[in-house]
Amino acid sequence: MARYLVIVESPAKVKTIKKFLGSNYVVMASNGHVRDLPKSQLGIDVEHDFEPKYITIRGKGEILAALRKEVKKADKVYLATDPDREGEAISWHLSQALKLDKKKTYRISFNEITKSAVKASLKNAREIDSDLVDAQQARRVLDRIVGYRISPLLWAKVKRGLSAGRVQSVALRIIADREEEINAFIPEEYWTLDANLKVEGEKKLLRAKFYGKGNKKLTIGSREEMEQILKELEGAEYTVDEIRKGERVKKAPVPFTTSTLQQEASKALNFATSKTMRIAQQLYEGIDIKGNGTVGLITYLRTDSTRVSAEADQTVREYIGGTYGPEYVASREISSARDGRGVQDAHEAIRPTDVTRTPAAMKDSLTRDQFRLYQLVWKRFVASRMQPAKYETTSVRIAAGEYRFTVAASRIAFEGFRCVYTEADEEKEENNVLVKGLDENAKLSKESFETKQHFTQPPAHYTEAALVKTLEELGIGRPSTYAPTITTIISRRYVAKENKNLYMTEIGEVVNNIMKQSFPSIVDVNFTANMEGLLDGVAEGKVRWKTIIENFYPDLDAAVKKAEEEQEKVKIEDEVTDVICEQCGRNMVIKYGPHGRFLACPGFPECRNTKPYLEKIGVPCPVCGKDVVIRKTKKGRKYYGCEDNPNCEFMSWQKPSVKKCPRCGSYMVEKGNKLLCSDETCGYVEDKRNVKNI
Repeated sequence: MARYLVIVESPAKVKTIKKFLGSNYVVMASNGHVRDLPKSQLGIDVEHDFEPKYITIRGKGEILAALRKEVKKADKVYLATDPDREGEAISWHLSQALKLDKKKTYRISFNEITKSAVKASLKNAREIDSDLVDAQQARRVLDRIVGYRISPLLWAKVKRGLSAGRVQSVALRIIADREEEINAFIPEEYWTLDANLKVEGEKKLLRAKFYGKGNKKLTIGSREEMEQILKELEGAEYTVDEIRKGERVKKAPVPFTTSTLQQEASKALNFATSKTMRIAQQLYEGIDIKGNGTVGLITYLRTDSTRVSAEADQTVREYIGGTYGPEYVASREISSARDGRGVQDAHEAIRPTDVTRTPAAMKDSLTRDQFRLYQLVWKRFVASRMQPAKYETTSVRIAAGEYRFTVAASRIAFEGFRCVYTEADEEKEENNVLVKGLDENAKLSKESFETKQHFTQPPAHYTEAALVKTLEELGIGRPSTYAPTITTIISRRYVAKENKNLYMTEIGEVVNNIMKQSFPSIVDVNFTANMEGLLDGVAEGKVRWKTIIENFYPDLDAAVKKAEEEQEKVKIEDEVTDVICEQCGRNMVIKYGPHGRFLACPGFPECRNTKPYLEKIGVPCPVCGKDVVIRKTKKGRKYYGCEDNPNCEFMSWQKPSVKKCPRCGSYMVEKGNKLLCSDETCGYVEDKRNVKNI
C-alpha cells in the first residue's frame, strides 16, 4: 500500500488532520520555521546579489531528522503549511532542508481544517509557488537589513537592547505624531442649550436641542452669547414648525478580516491584538468538541479579503431562512470590494467552518475566551448574509421667535441583521415617544432651559484597535504583522499601554527622533506603503525580488554611515548631577533604563546604588510650593508631580507654568505656544510667547 507524508506547521493540526485521512497517511509537524537567517550576523551577502544565507534554526535538528526518516519511506510528500506567503516560504525551506524530490513533492493548502477542505486540497495539489516564496524572502531580507543596520546605531546612541524595524518604526512615528497633535491642541469653548417643553396631555417633558436662527445653524461660543440668546427667548412662543418623517437603512456588516476582527475584539471583548490572534489560531487549528473529536471551528485567520465561498454562502442563507425566517435572508451577496489596493484574495474572510455549530452548542467545549471570540465571528458572519435593519425616523423643528430647536427620534421597523449582531461602538438610537403625538403648528410651553459649557476635545490617543485600523488604511504591513508590531513597540517600552490607550515613553521619543532625523524614508508612511505594493508585485510575478533590495540598500547604507558620523553629536552621555551617593560619596549620574532615566552611582560595580531621577522643571508646586518634577507612571508615561509625593498629591499630564490664570487664579499649563488655565470650566487661553519670564 502506498505511503504518504503530510507536513503541517503546528502540532495542534496533526491530530485534527490525521482523523480526516486514511491509515496510509502520516501527519507530522515542522513546528513553524525550520530555517532562517543567522542571529549572530546580517546573513545577507550584499557584495554578491544580496543572496541570503539560511541556517537550520537551533533546536530543529531532531524534528528535521525525524521528518527525513519519514520522507525516505513516503511515496509522496504533501507540504501543508499555512495558506499565506509565510506558509509558502516554510514549505520551500522544508523542501530545501529535507532535499525533497520535486517529482514526489506537492504543495497543498486549505482555508479551513475540515474533512472536505483537506480532502479537496489533496485533489488540487500543486507545486510550490516561487513568486509567493520570493515575496516573503524580500520582506524578510528587507526587515533584516533595516533591523541589523540601524539597531546597532541605536545601541551606540541610546542604549543596548533597542531595535528599529521597517514597520515598527512607522507605527511608532504614527503614535508620536498623534501625541504631538494632542499636546498642541488648544480647546475651544462652546455651549449647548436644551429646552424642556410641555406637550399638552403628557406628563413627561420633551427635550429639544438648540439649532440656530431660522434655517442657519449656530454654535454658541461663550457665556455672553448664551445669555444674549436666553434674553431674546424670553416670552417666546414655542410652536411645532415642521415634522419630517422618513426611513433609514443600516446595511449588514461584511464578515471579518484579520484587521476588523482585531479591532472589534478589542472594543467588544477588551482583547489585545496578540490575544485575539492567539485564540483565533486555536479555533482554526482545532478544538476537541464533545462527540465530534478535534474540529477546526473557524477559517484561516490571516486574511484581508471579505470573500466567502459559494458553498458557505448557500449554507448560511439556508440556516438564516430556517432559524429566523426567509424575510431575514439578504437578497444578494455582500460586495467584497474595498479599494484599489491589492487585496490578498487567496483566502476567504474569517468565518465559522460550519454555521450550524452555534456558539451555544460549542460553549461546553470552549474556554471562556475561546467562546467569546467564536461567538463574535459566528454572529458577524451570520449577520453579513441578513437583510439590512430599517428605521422609521422623525425629525421635528420647533420655532421660538427667530430661533429654532430640534428633536429627532427613530424607531426600528425591521430588525434585520440586528437580531443577531450589533457592533460594540454602535450609537444608541433616539426613541422619543413624545414625538409621535405632535402635529404641525401645535403649541408647546417652555418649562425650563438647561445650559452647559463644553470644550472641544483633542484627537483621541491611539488604542491597539485604532492603530491597526490606521495601519490597514495606510497600507502598512499585512494581516500577519499587526499584532507582532504592536507587541514589539510595547515590549521595547517605546510605548506604554494604559487603559487601552497607547502613550509614547521617553525612550520611544528618543528613538523616534533619531529615526526621523537620520532615516526619514524608513519612517515615511507613503514610502512604507509603496514598499508593500512592490512586495505584492513580487507575489504576482511582476517584480524581481532582488531588484527591490538592490534599489533600497544603497540609500540605507549611505544614511547609516552619515548617521554614525552626525549622530555622534547627540550621543547620550552619563550626565553628572549634584546628588551625592549616600553609600560612597560620589556624585551620581543619569543613566537610561527600560523605563527612562534614573540615577546611578558611577562607582559601579563596586557601588550598585540607584534611585529614581526626578528632573525639576523650575516651577513651584501649585499646592505646597515645593519643586515640580517630571515623573513616570509604572508603564513609562510622563507626567508632572510634586517632589514631596506622597505627602503632596499634585499631578498634571501637561507641564505647569509659573503664571497664574488672571481670570480665576488657578495654575496654567503649557500646550504648544499657548498657556491654558488648568481649570477647564474657566477656559482662559493666552499666547505663551507674549508672557515675560516671571
